[in-house]
Amino acid sequence: MNTGDYKALTVDEKALKVVENSIKDEKEGDVKAREKARLALHEYLIKTGDGSYTFKSESFDGKSETMHTHHGAVTEAMEKFVKPAKLEGKGKVCVLDICSGLGYNAASCIEYLDEEVEIELDLVEISKETITLTLFLDVPLESYKFIQKAVEDELYEEGEINFKYCQENVPDNISINLHVEDARTVVKEVEGNKRYDAIFLDPFSPLKSPELYTNEFFEVLKNLLVDDGVILTYTSAAPVRTAMVANGLHVGEGPSFGRSGGTVAALNLDVIDKPLSKSDERMIALSDAGIPFRDPEFNGSSQNILQKRDRERKLSRGKDKFSSTVKTPTYLNGELEDGRLKVRVLNNLKKLGFDDLISDKSRFVVCPQYSNCICGRDCKSYDNSRERINEMSYRLGLLLNKEPDNHSK
Repeated sequence: MNTGDYKALTVDEKALKVVENSIKDEKEGDVKAREKARLALHEYLIKTGDGSYTFKSESFDGKSETMHTHHGAVTEAMEKFVKPAKLEGKGKVCVLDICSGLGYNAASCIEYLDEEVEIELDLVEISKETITLTLFLDVPLESYKFIQKAVEDELYEEGEINFKYCQENVPDNISINLHVEDARTVVKEVEGNKRYDAIFLDPFSPLKSPELYTNEFFEVLKNLLVDDGVILTYTSAAPVRTAMVANGLHVGEGPSFGRSGGTVAALNLDVIDKPLSKSDERMIALSDAGIPFRDPEFNGSSQNILQKRDRERKLSRGKDKFSSTVKTPTYLNGELEDGRLKVRVLNNLKKLGFDDLISDKSRFVVCPQYSNCICGRDCKSYDNSRERINEMSYRLGLLLNKEPDNHSK
């Protein structure tokens, strides 16, 4: 267990203190330490709609998040991660669960698959206290006992706890590996040695854990996928989707449950059920909102990664990308009523040399989104979000450097 100096956003520190004290008391021989902790944690538990529990996160910039939606923590895991992974029909399934937290995604995966399927789960969670919380929860999911057993065994082997209370044995067809360390370290160690049918990417929001949404992180994750494998994440943030596309992944809308819809990324286009919306494609390809998080040394702090992106956005805005203000790219080849919004949009356009929303340049840039050419250059059509995003980005760059050529014919 090597967590280094990196501090992840985790469960509320008061709840984690209960866990710390429980571990300490158990090491000193208190056989009732966990029972006491379970009672003490009731104060911090939040019951969700399906009967499972979640916690609030530690405060970050004065704000906190719940670790799962109030609509149902286990149901969210099933609907946003397990089912969209399309793991049915496989004799062997290998899953990487990044920021596994309380283990709901992994337990739901076991619950969903047939008993005959050989399942290998790699759970990655940087916070020892967070993963230890699994030992104190009563979860309405039979397979959760396997996660609890695996966590207990790992903590016992590492000398973090002194007793074993979990009676449920993990079935022979299920292998659960626990990694209590920075996910960046884990994926680098795994790269070249293992590939996954699904990667559940479940950190907190990109603005709180940007280090797990960077261009470089997705470069490694791409190399960990089998040919029909998928990456699933609850976020729909533009910089995250940009990083996916930049690394050659197809992207699409993930299912919506409680919170807004997430993102599905894959090597194989056939895995993507629903492309991104036109407006999302445009914001990613044409605006500074689509500038990705970067972590070239693969060890940057969240603060440094955010600061670098902010600087890059400021340098790019109005120079080689449209300002994301008022979502300017979404109005290209459209009409706006006279008013303040139109004035702001046109001002943003003119900074990049565009005269109007329906100018030749405007039509040329967004033409890849239409089934029939709208710019008069007999352009081909594009049938997926990745190609449309790449082509629109290319065309904008082309216009800002030289006259359009026949690239898209």
